[in-house]
Amino acid sequence: MTHRKYKFPSPELRAAFPRTLPILMGYLFLGFAFGVLLGSRGYGALTSFLASTLVYAGSLQFVAVELLGQFNLLQAALVALMVNARHLFYGLSMLELFRGTGRYKPYLIFSLTDETYSLYCAGPVPPGLREDRFLFSLAWLDHLYWIAGSVLGSAASWLIPFETQGIEFVMTALFTVIFLGQWEGAAPRTAARKDRIHAHLPALIGVGVSLVCLPLFGRDAFLLPAMAVILLTLTALRWQQKRKEASHDPDAS
Repeated sequence: MTHRKYKFPSPELRAAFPRTLPILMGYLFLGFAFGVLLGSRGYGALTSFLASTLVYAGSLQFVAVELLGQFNLLQAALVALMVNARHLFYGLSMLELFRGTGRYKPYLIFSLTDETYSLYCAGPVPPGLREDRFLFSLAWLDHLYWIAGSVLGSAASWLIPFETQGIEFVMTALFTVIFLGQWEGAAPRTAARKDRIHAHLPALIGVGVSLVCLPLFGRDAFLLPAMAVILLTLTALRWQQKRKEASHDPDAS
């Protein structure tokens, strides 16, 4: 069995780059905001680089800035678990996709963010490309964008004074843009109404469950229950769809 000689940039990296362009725009601004916020606390570009390289958890990094002045290991561990517990649900849905990715698997697990997860779900791997290298390319590019943005923001904060109040809202804005992009790409507007509703069903379930859980659990605690209900609902729908397809498959009997 012959193996293709690896070239840089690889075909997988070239194919992955256009898909990551929305993340590039978002992560540069979002990482820049984190760098500015960190710089306002007196930390330099090296700290920003290490945080974004080794931690790489956007929402947690914003929260961690507030913990740096009163660091408590147990508190930090509990906050990290609460903020990033949603990745447990993401990870469960990635088990099948990450199977067979070999040496890339540890990094794919480490680098799984909300935005990279959305790219994994956006569409199949282009034909003729290795799936493991394509997934790695998506994750690596997103990680690189985040590091670059945070280092630039941290460096800029030492040169230009910034007002940091409300700067963390850029993360909410990025999530909204990604959601709208996936909504538009799920089904063409020319498709039948029934087909469009079916294509948008996961998004509708996500929004509906979140709106129900928000008043029940409060804004600080609704995320985990909502994610659990969404995961169970989508799993049940997928199981039902597989049963329906198997019942119509003549080869299954």
